Amino acid sequence: MDDLTSRLTLPHYPRSSAYDARWAVENQMGPHALWLLEWLAPALGPDTLRPGARVLDLGCGRAMTSIFLAKEYDVQVTAADLWIKPDENAQRIAEAGVADRVLPVLAEAHDLPFGEGSFDAIVSIDAYQYFGTDDLYLPTLTKLLKPGGRIGVVVPTVREEIEGTEPPEWLTPFWEPAFWCFHSAQWWRRHWTRSGAVEVEVAEWQEEGWRDWLLWSEVCAEESSSEFMARMARQSAEMLRVDRGRVLGFARVVGRRL
Repeated sequence: MDDLTSRLTLPHYPRSSAYDARWAVENQMGPHALWLLEWLAPALGPDTLRPGARVLDLGCGRAMTSIFLAKEYDVQVTAADLWIKPDENAQRIAEAGVADRVLPVLAEAHDLPFGEGSFDAIVSIDAYQYFGTDDLYLPTLTKLLKPGGRIGVVVPTVREEIEGTEPPEWLTPFWEPAFWCFHSAQWWRRHWTRSGAVEVEVAEWQEEGWRDWLLWSEVCAEESSSEFMARMARQSAEMLRVDRGRVLGFARVVGRRL
């Protein structure tokens, strides 16, 4: 086992550890998407990601999560993203040997070209926070689910809602306006519940998730061949070292369509 693989092999992510560490680093667009999906999947329940189920991977990025879903659960995945073109993802999907189970599409989250009841499940990893805070969004999105279908997301979050208009002083040097879309697990539970679209089954903070985020950021800062991605990872690592889990982490939220 080489040093990179050793650093990224964590016992609580056994499925993700089977994937090439260099491939994960070179295709990352933020936190480790496979780790987050592996944490989410059990919360969806064993009947959701059953073989042959139709799954929408919303904001799939470079389709790593879509490939993971197809390989690990033998589901049929629609890999939707706005920034990564389908042709690019199609090549990656084919190289992974799951072209028969993953369809890449270009789609914007507010203009999804799918009919009502098209999917058994919707998943979104490190993307939903950018569009899902809108009070009107979830009721529209969940129309794409079959009755009883589940939506599950993992989002960067804050441990508790931040009062006022300024972040804690230790985060001020790193804070960007976009970070205000980070909300607590409790906030997401209330947000989804009052939509009337789903029954919220899970809404919880990931204990020690910030440590995994920090490790991943440190590795990507050293190993990424993209200077842009390496710089972003360095900034994230510095922020997480200062915060040490006081504010920042991840939440998983799962709802069943009513």
